[in-house]
Amino acid sequence: MQASKLPFRKWYLAMAFMTFSKKGISAKEMQRQLAHKYYEPVWLMMHKLREAMGQRDDLYSLEDMVEFDEAYVSVVTEQQGVVKRGKGSQKKSNVAVMAESTPLEDPTSGGKSKSVRYFKMKVLDSHKAQAVDEVLKESLDGKNIVFSDKSTSYVNISDYVEVHVSEVSNEHTTNHTLKWVHIAIANLKRNLLGVYHKIKGEYLQQYLNEFCYKLNRRYFGDKLFDRLVIATVNSQWHVNR
Repeated sequence: MQASKLPFRKWYLAMAFMTFSKKGISAKEMQRQLAHKYYEPVWLMMHKLREAMGQRDDLYSLEDMVEFDEAYVSVVTEQQGVVKRGKGSQKKSNVAVMAESTPLEDPTSGGKSKSVRYFKMKVLDSHKAQAVDEVLKESLDGKNIVFSDKSTSYVNISDYVEVHVSEVSNEHTTNHTLKWVHIAIANLKRNLLGVYHKIKGEYLQQYLNEFCYKLNRRYFGDKLFDRLVIATVNSQWHVNR
């Protein structure tokens, strides 16, 4: 913040606007709310705040039982020529989604459900299997039981956790085994499309940082602003235009 030409007041207002709602706020709308003349300084400030959010969440590892799956998020591509369709499309970015979940059983009815604590989302590079391995090593504490589908990219998961349980992808897997990651994926896509419309792939991780930061602190209420101030003061900026 000390190297920024924006006054502290606008930094605090930006943090307030970004934490007042579960939904995000576009840089254009932030520029309007701050009554700032130029778009780029506001855009960069918001990405620095998202970088701080990501750094804060990276301090923690997911524990116990973890759901793991992937999401294919639409991004803007500048590539010319033929654009592929489906999972290999240049218009889709592959994101690892993890949810720390705990099974629950109703003592009266015997019904089973799951509660969820924390989430992590990381953009995967083109070497998918290697990227999955790296993300798991960075995001889990190593003593986990991981649930996933039977993707061929997940063959090494058991090397990094206590137990790896894989199931064939079907309706039951989506609605029960991987319930929370699919809910998070649906909410993420709705949020990105409804607020930002178009996102460049190189900046996608910043938006994931903000989404997970607020999702992991969904019960903080007005304390979320105070936590973001602390995270920002202790952060190291790495965002480049």
